[in-house]
Amino acid sequence: MPRKSFPELINSPGMPVLVDFYATWCGPCKTMAPILEQVAAQHGGKLRVIKIDVDKNQAVAQQYRVQSIPTLILFHQGQPVWRQAGVVPAAQITQALQPFVGKN
Repeated sequence: MPRKSFPELINSPGMPVLVDFYATWCGPCKTMAPILEQVAAQHGGKLRVIKIDVDKNQAVAQQYRVQSIPTLILFHQGQPVWRQAGVVPAAQITQALQPFVGKN
């Protein structure tokens, strides 16, 4: 399967895409991993979660002005509609997703 570009990844038709900007050495990023797995499981099939390693994808991180990690950015139809830096509780993520999950 060919690798997709970042714009292709965030342009998931009819489905919001939650991007986790992280680094392998980042402690709080490791804390976010099970939270994101939980959120993805709760919204199975209605949400796409992708992880972007800022060390390997510096251009994308700069483009979206990611200055601290973890940073979550929610994209809907290719546009950023919500962002939050730091460890975010699952309930807060779910609340941010509410207007976009299940809409086309």
